[in-house]
Amino acid sequence: MNLLTVVLFLPLAAFLIALCLPRASSAQGSRMWALISSLAIFVASLGLLLWFDRNTAVEQFRVDVPWIGTPNIHFAVSVNGVSLWLILLSTFLTPLCVLISWNSIKDRCKEFYAFLLLLEFGLVGVFLAQDLFLFYVFWEVCLVPMYFLIGIWGHDRRIYAAVKFFLYTMAGSVLMLAAIIYIYNKTLTFSYPAILEMLANGKLTFPAGEQMLLFLAFFFAFAIKVPLFPLHTWLPDAHVEAPAAGSIMLAGVMLKMGTYGILHFCLPLFPSAARACAPWIGVLAIIGIIYGSLVALVQPNLKKLVAYTSVAHLGFVVLGIFSFTQPGLDGAVYQMLNHGVSTGALFLFVGILYERRHSLEIADYGGVATVAPWLSAAFLITTLASIGLPMLNNFVGEFLVLQGTAIANFTWTVWASLGVILSACYMLWMYQRVFYGVTGPEVRAHIPDLNLREWAAILPLIVMMVWMGVYSQSFLPPVGKNTARVLEQTNVNVPYRVQLQSEPRASASGFALPTEVAHAR
Repeated sequence: MNLLTVVLFLPLAAFLIALCLPRASSAQGSRMWALISSLAIFVASLGLLLWFDRNTAVEQFRVDVPWIGTPNIHFAVSVNGVSLWLILLSTFLTPLCVLISWNSIKDRCKEFYAFLLLLEFGLVGVFLAQDLFLFYVFWEVCLVPMYFLIGIWGHDRRIYAAVKFFLYTMAGSVLMLAAIIYIYNKTLTFSYPAILEMLANGKLTFPAGEQMLLFLAFFFAFAIKVPLFPLHTWLPDAHVEAPAAGSIMLAGVMLKMGTYGILHFCLPLFPSAARACAPWIGVLAIIGIIYGSLVALVQPNLKKLVAYTSVAHLGFVVLGIFSFTQPGLDGAVYQMLNHGVSTGALFLFVGILYERRHSLEIADYGGVATVAPWLSAAFLITTLASIGLPMLNNFVGEFLVLQGTAIANFTWTVWASLGVILSACYMLWMYQRVFYGVTGPEVRAHIPDLNLREWAAILPLIVMMVWMGVYSQSFLPPVGKNTARVLEQTNVNVPYRVQLQSEPRASASGFALPTEVAHAR
């Protein structure tokens, strides 16, 4: 059996076993099963990293078998230099979500951890799918467990937030499904590599108007998931009402489904439309950066503040993608990973604070550093990573995005840089109000320092923040090869050329031709 299918179907098997656990068994049994199985999935995913060839842009660990005869649908999955890291991010965060939910989830534990494993299955599938119909199936699979995680285990307004999240996502999904069906009727295949090959050799062409409509159908589905301003209004409600694990997976991985979709589908399939729409998309991304930062600055609610930071940070990702430059795309992908680690850690800390104080209002804290010095120190490292301090992860991603954007449009870079300044303002001010000042009696009574289980969840994230900030070259080479291939497919890479080297290269579909890798000049 291919290692890729093992990594994909282990979460599904764990989900089914979790459902079969007897209800009479203790909640501890459900927690232990979720932790053991999620750790096993993470270890299996490390095998992908171990055997992944970093010197080529071709799709690897490919599996392509017929699934449905009519219409012609295949179970086609593979991994590339971008999806590899997003899969590892998904499998990395899931056991941390189990740990952080250990005491906070007391009711229906079996169902909670089962949905968490089902969500992991859907996320891994989204990043692996090479058949448009299969991609859509996994896209919708992710929607179901998150809906229940928010709607059942969320806070006071959880039903409103869950329904809003569901309706927003479904609205975009219907547009994408219509576009997928249209492409199938034109090509008689859902195979993404086959469609790219048709586009590359001229057997398939989309007239300008048709290409624009198809691009917009895909783009709005992905933009809602990002979320890009002004399609972001579901996100703060979903984050505030979700349990800590739901917020971590939503911010850490689910939002990347949108940016991955833009990079993997919108640009290669509809390059002319993507280029034509880049100016207004870049402006929306910049508005999102500044708007998200300003709204975060005035938030009295901890979770809502962190939620609006996601609007700002994902604006940087979209801006990097639509710069159509090698450093811009590399920075966008790296910022996806950075955001998953640092913002996932922020939601983890907010969950820890809420579990102790049972409040998300910043005014109910103050002086936490006095009673929980280790918690304050770990939170400070995460805060500094989120604002892009050099030697920590976000700095590398933001620097590359701004460098690539400056090549494409220096005015965009000037405006986007305001987001970097504002991020220091809202994050440091939030930290000051929560951790410094007079320590009230409620804080003294209810906020102990970190315990061993919480350290087990926090330390891996802090290690990754430092590692990604200090040694980015352990992540960027396979990313660069894949983004160079995307630039080759789009034919919009002006200042950076793709030069020949003596290694097998990816075709327009990413499968087995002679190869080229990106080289700046």
